[in-house]
This record gives sequence, structure tokens and C-alpha cells, in this order.
Amino acid sequence: MPDTQQFDLIVIGGGPAGYAAAFYGASAGLQVALVEKDTIGGTCLNRGCIPAKAFLETAAVARHVHHAKDFGIEATQAGIDFSVAQNRKQRIVEGLVKGLTGLTRAKKVTYLLGAGSLGANRTVTVAGADGSAQVLQGRYVVLAAGSVPRTIPGFEVGGPIMTSDEVLMLDKVPARMVVIGGGAIGCEFASAFADLGSQVTILEGLPKVLPGLDADLANVVVKSFAKKGIAIKTGAKVTGHTLTPTGGTRVHVEGAEDLEVDAVVVSVGRRPFPDLLGLEGTAVQLSDRRFVQVDEYCRTGEPGVYAIGDLINTPQLAHVGYAEAILVVKDLLGEDPNPVDYTRVPWAIYCHPEVAWAGPDEEQAKAAGYDVVVAKHPFRANSRAQILGEIDGLVKIIAKKNADGTAGQILGVHMVGPWVTEQLSGGYLAVNWEATVAEVAEFIQPHPSLSELFGETVLSLTGRSFNG
Repeated sequence: MPDTQQFDLIVIGGGPAGYAAAFYGASAGLQVALVEKDTIGGTCLNRGCIPAKAFLETAAVARHVHHAKDFGIEATQAGIDFSVAQNRKQRIVEGLVKGLTGLTRAKKVTYLLGAGSLGANRTVTVAGADGSAQVLQGRYVVLAAGSVPRTIPGFEVGGPIMTSDEVLMLDKVPARMVVIGGGAIGCEFASAFADLGSQVTILEGLPKVLPGLDADLANVVVKSFAKKGIAIKTGAKVTGHTLTPTGGTRVHVEGAEDLEVDAVVVSVGRRPFPDLLGLEGTAVQLSDRRFVQVDEYCRTGEPGVYAIGDLINTPQLAHVGYAEAILVVKDLLGEDPNPVDYTRVPWAIYCHPEVAWAGPDEEQAKAAGYDVVVAKHPFRANSRAQILGEIDGLVKIIAKKNADGTAGQILGVHMVGPWVTEQLSGGYLAVNWEATVAEVAEFIQPHPSLSELFGETVLSLTGRSFNG
């Protein structure tokens, strides 16, 4: 029996939620062990957010070259060497992994490579790939084992059938691609590969793509996708596929013609991955959908054991994992933190045009019982957007209606258009500080800038405005 090593905090899982908990805990003076079975950074860094955005940036460069003549620049687009893009993506990922590994040393976090499983009394067994085993015991344990892509029957991964994991390893752009699933991840892949020259079709089983997104924003994305030549088929039920002699496949859609394509990306969401956590002899409970059940402070049913990130049923966003990591460390230190308000977290979709929001959309605010005032302003009238040649999009703000009919507290800020993922911070702060229209209207926005559209939209809710 190996000796048991003692720690203040043991974190199982080295993705954004896990490494954030380890580093934040170490910075608070805790002796921390971080257990990761694969590569630090988790899905987000190695097979998700970061590589996907690197491909989206390659797509943006291709788009700029395609439109260079509009700016008086003569440029030829002879073709795309996607292996270069793949290598560039990999260099970015490896550099960030190296940086995180360096942080484990700098913050004196004990980094252990292996699958961590939790037993009674907060003991964690780390099983190495070489068959070795180490036993740790912590005053506190954080479960942060993350998630894996969901699959669907009839579309087993292999050959032309891919999830988000495999598509990020492509070394060439498929001529024809089907994306099954029109959510955020599916729309990002569809947008990137359409800009890179693929003929893309999105198959979505629900009545519309980007379900849950404000209808005005979703309409902008759909129209912009149509300009790219992306075909969107909603209410589509896929039943299977048949491989073709050329290495592609025919996708079977109920009540419609088969689609012959070179690649299929199955993007139907992600499921929690508690599979290797053990949990025998503990009071940690899983839901029917295999999420670890927690309270508002991310505490499980086992004393001293927390769970965060994609392992629990909260928004599957890296930055939400960061927030939960901070919450947990503060809670175990007895600092009485405020729980995360999941109704007001920032959301970002990096397709082209980008989408970003915080707070409820118009329908959600009304369903919650609010009497609302709404203002919308298009990027088409914004001088910086015209300079960039990126005029598709709008800013939409939902505010409470005061008793006298004027606009009061800002409830939600929703944006679609150029670089809105970088513009949301002002709206996010307004929503989370429960600022009023009158207060935010006092703030000065730089001109010319994309961000001034947020300021103008708020100003219009005062009943007076410059434009519109």
C-alpha cells in the first residue's frame, strides 16, 4: 500500500475549472495537488475553445483577403494550406499548455498525471498510465473532471464522421460538410469552414438554430449565414449514414433527400464525464443525466467535497468554471462568498457575425414578469462598422419599465456583429451592477468605435438620442 500524501486541497481535473481552483487556492496559501489524466488545460485548451477560435481567425484572414479589393488592395487567393493553419493552432495550444505547466511550478502546485478517483474520507487514488498508483488525502477535494462530446446513434466516430474533437485535427478543408446541430459550437464550425471554402449544411432537429438566443440576434446570424452560402435545415431528423467509395458519406435525413458530403461534424452538445471518478463510499450523488449534484456553493453531499465546471449542471463555459473555482476556494476558506448568478453570466459565440450577451432576452424578461422597454440599434449606422466593412448586426437592450413609463434598470444586453465578444464588458457590468438607463447614459463612449453603439442604444432609452 503506497504512502498517503496529505494536502489542503486536491483537484481532480486540469481543465479551466480545475486549474483555476488549484492556482487560486495556491495563491491563497493552500497546499494543493492537481490531478489530470491527459494534458493540463483540458478540453477548452486542447480540443475546444482555443483551437476552434484559432481556426475561426484563419477563416477571418481568408475573408479579409477575399474582400481586399473593396479596400483597394489587389490580392489573389490561390488556395488555403490548412496544414499551416493546423500547425499554427498547435503552436498556440502547446505554448499555452507550457505556460500552465510553468504556473504549477511557480505556484508550488503538485501536478500529478493520472486518473483520479475519489473514495471515502476524501482520499484520492491517482492511477498512472504505467499502472502506478498514488494515494492522496485532502482536507478538501474539488471534482472538475469536465465533459465529453455527445454522440448520436448511427454516427459512430471514424472516417468522415467527427465530433468537435476530431474536426480540430483536420489537415485540409473538406469540400462539402454537414454539421449536425445548430447550437453555438455547430454554428462556429459552420461559419469557419464556410469562410474557408466548404459547402456547409447545418441540420438542426429543433425549429430554429441557436435555440435560446434572442430572436432578433438569431435572425441576423441566419441572414449572414445565408450570404456565406450556408444551408440551414431545421426540424431535420437524421437517421444514419452510408459510406461512399470516395471516402465520403451520404447522410440520411427523414423525409428528405440524402446529402452526400466529405465530412460530418456531430455537434449535439456535451455530457458530463464522471466516469472515472469512482465515488464509492462517498455521499456524492449523480443526477439522471450524470451531473454531480451540488448546492449553490458547489458543495456535494460529501463533506469537504465540491464539484465545478462541466461536471455540474451549470452553463458549460470556461469562464463560469473560473467563477465556480473562486467561489469554492472562498467558501472552504470561510470567506462567505456570493453564489454565482447564472442568469447574468456573459455568453459569447464566435461565429461570424459574433454574438454576445448577458442577462435575459426580451421573451425571458417578459416571462419572468417584468414590464420592459426595449431599444435596438443596428451596426449599419455605426461609422467604425462601416470603416471595417462589417455592418451586419445590432445592439439590443432590455430594461425595466418604471411606473411613469420611463426605462429603469438594465436587465439584459444582447449584441450581434463585429467583435461583440470584446464589447460585452460594459453591458455585462451594467446588468450585474443593476445599473439604470439614466446612470449608464452618463458614461462617455469613444468615437469612432464599435462600442459607442452600446452607449447610443442606452441613450435612446432616455427618450432622447443622436441617431434614430
